Amino acid sequence: MQVPYTEAVTTTASLRRPRKDAAANRAGILRAAATTLATDPSASIDQIARAAGLSRRALYGHFDDRHALLAELISAGSQRFNAIAASVDEPDARLALARLTATLWTEAAHVQVAAALALSEAHVEETAAALAPLRRTVAAIVRSGQEAGTLRTDIAAPTLARLIEEAARLAVSRIDAASPAATDLAVRTVLSIAGLSWREAEDLLAAHSDVIGDIARDAARSAR
Repeated sequence: MQVPYTEAVTTTASLRRPRKDAAANRAGILRAAATTLATDPSASIDQIARAAGLSRRALYGHFDDRHALLAELISAGSQRFNAIAASVDEPDARLALARLTATLWTEAAHVQVAAALALSEAHVEETAAALAPLRRTVAAIVRSGQEAGTLRTDIAAPTLARLIEEAARLAVSRIDAASPAATDLAVRTVLSIAGLSWREAEDLLAAHSDVIGDIARDAARSAR
């Protein structure tokens, strides 16, 4: 028997609506998780569910457990960071590191929770693969800088790249992302690990003010 057009439309709409609502609820859970974890990194599933305006049972309809929820936050943050790394196109290794750090920090200011989770010891194994493209980019920049003599050569490239990663992790976890001077501080931290003196970093950033922006530079100077 042929289904009347109006009934078919109603049936199709009813089938599509739950899918749309489910996607919206899932996105809402992720936003609520990021906001909640920003103030309480050990927030429970119940806290996150309440922040999302859902019941615990409804949240479990989207994520099997807290680990699954955190894994998705990590995945989303890693994808965004890897995309930024892929966009870096700067022959000067010093500037490449500065630009990469500044751009990542701008992103980390919005998804700092995901960044902190992705760089934490508790999640290091699961995020090593997720952040592999970014890590390869950092390693390539370090090798290029050492070959050009613009980055320190007293430390082997793989070790130096790892130290830069550790510096980035420290910046993410310790620097207040809301501070106007945060980007400047994060960039200088990475450049220092890479072998630049504070004067060399100052000269580099002064010659390329677009790296962190004039507003951030003014804020950083005021904070010193």
